[in-house]
Amino acid sequence: MLTALRISNFAILEQLEITIEPGFTVLTGETGAGKSLLIDAIELLVGGRASSDQIRFGEEEATVEAVFEIPPDLPLLTTLREQGVLGAAEHQLVVRRIISRSGRNRVYLNGVMSPVHALEVLGGTLVDIHGQHDQQSLLRPALQLEVLDAFGRLQPLRNRYEEQYREWMHLRQVRETLVAKVQEASQREDYLTFQQRELEEAALRVDEEELLQSERRRLGAIHRLSELTAEAQGSLVERGGGVLPILAVAERALGEMAKLDDALQEPFRLLSEAKVLVREVADRLRDYASRLEADPGRLAAIEDRLALIQRLKKKYGGTVEAVVEAQRRIREELAHLHHADDQLVQCDRQVHERRVQVVQLADELSQKRRETARRMTHSVRQELDALKMGDAEFRIELQSSEQHDAYGVEGRDRVEFLFSANKGEPPKPLSRIASGGELSRVMLALKSALAGVDRVPVIIFDEIDAGVGGAAAGAIGRRLKALGRCHQVLCVTHLPQVASQADHHWCLEKAVVNGRTTTVVRLLKGNSREREIARMLAGDAITKKVRATAAELISGANE
Repeated sequence: MLTALRISNFAILEQLEITIEPGFTVLTGETGAGKSLLIDAIELLVGGRASSDQIRFGEEEATVEAVFEIPPDLPLLTTLREQGVLGAAEHQLVVRRIISRSGRNRVYLNGVMSPVHALEVLGGTLVDIHGQHDQQSLLRPALQLEVLDAFGRLQPLRNRYEEQYREWMHLRQVRETLVAKVQEASQREDYLTFQQRELEEAALRVDEEELLQSERRRLGAIHRLSELTAEAQGSLVERGGGVLPILAVAERALGEMAKLDDALQEPFRLLSEAKVLVREVADRLRDYASRLEADPGRLAAIEDRLALIQRLKKKYGGTVEAVVEAQRRIREELAHLHHADDQLVQCDRQVHERRVQVVQLADELSQKRRETARRMTHSVRQELDALKMGDAEFRIELQSSEQHDAYGVEGRDRVEFLFSANKGEPPKPLSRIASGGELSRVMLALKSALAGVDRVPVIIFDEIDAGVGGAAAGAIGRRLKALGRCHQVLCVTHLPQVASQADHHWCLEKAVVNGRTTTVVRLLKGNSREREIARMLAGDAITKKVRATAAELISGANE
């Protein structure tokens, strides 16, 4: 709901601020008083086109600001919360738009600067403006389908269809992937089989490279190792100068000393152990020397093996670990390719089963839409009759296609609302209705028929009374009043029959302030409202009889 509107320096509207209540509100006044300017200002807040020509002469900026209370069941509320515009418990949206002569126009949503296109979601969602084609949601065929489904309470069925449709689309994508895999499987399988054979024949182990490098270092230094082994062994066992003969002499001497002094028992024990360890080293060197033998064949085999490892590392990832992982990955992919045909057969079956369900639900949805279209057409025609448009023709054109690519998330139906104002003339799409007054009355008929399901909270009618009078004017007023029970309705009107039906009445008047023309706005009640209705009936020649007629109109509307 639109609760407050503030306008500054917009054309002749210097400063204007009004509080708007629920129900049906009319805006009246002499021609040129600024009524349509007020609607133009609201249009700016829902994405309308701005121009520097709209700025009051002598000013640099024009500002339009409005406060909206968003109904808790409106999907827009969730969208604004997801965008961070509203908090989790907030329902109030403050929209402010500033037009500058410099071209630096600005938009604020709850005080946060936002791009102009952020306002576009509000048009046709939060506010419908009839009389300005840009903001009329019902002119778009896509939304006409939404309206048809809402009128028929088809959303649960549509939700079931959409779930099956999305699953069908997902399975089709999976199938396309599988088909592509099967098509390339033959070439890919040959390539992977070659790689797998190469890696299996190589049979690399994670620690193999390090062990081979160690063995290569040993075989490459076999002669030096022999020399050093002989030298070390000789220094341990050589008589006269070896370690073991010297230790034997020391052991005999220390053993005799330990017999004479117990304090030397521990040094004697340590020396004996050292002698045993040195002898162990000497024995191992002897065994090692016996095994040292040059093996050019083994060294060449190691070099070949290391060269193979380097080649595989370069080809499969840079490390032996990466080569082993590549082998595992290739094995898994080959297994997957071997089962691709089976998977494709299974996927084909799932796609077919899902498509059968989609077609069944789409058929059911189409049938119910045709039934709904008949009921809605009858309801709209009744509304048109009530608006004294008995010669008008309204039709809902529903086209259903069986083509595979015709199915979409909303079904396989295309809907368009058609209208003809004159008997014998073929109906045309609503968007091609030339007369603003006719279009507004058609929209009023639609909105009245959809009152229980249409979720746009604010509806504004401009030029709805163009070329209308008498009984038709009274019918329009009564329909607007009834519509105000389900929506907040604002209407610019010149018809007393319409204005008298309003729950709230604002009058816009020109005034000269400090030598400048501006617009002032007054909330009319009681006598002031009666006088305004009388002015609309008779112009300046307001007599007692005219006042009485005005009072009768207001009283009749209240009854």
